[in-house]
Amino acid sequence: MTYAANEIICHCKQVSMADIERALHQHATLPDVEKEFEEIQKLTNCSTGCGGCHDKVLDAISELMAG
Repeated sequence: MTYAANEIICHCKQVSMADIERALHQHATLPDVEKEFEEIQKLTNCSTGCGGCHDKVLDAISELMAG
C-alpha cells in the first residue's frame, strides 16, 4: 500500500506519513523495520495510544525503507 505524505497513519497521536519519514531520516542507517518502529515511536509517539495503527506504521516504515 502506498501512503500519501499528508495521510494520517496514527489517528490517536495525529502522526502522518511525512512525520514518519522525517523521523526515519534522522538515522544514518536503517538496520531493520522493528528497530526503526521503536525509534519512530519515541520520536512521534505513534502507536502508543490504542495501538490500532501498529500494522500501518510498520507498513509505512517498510515502504519508506524500500525506497
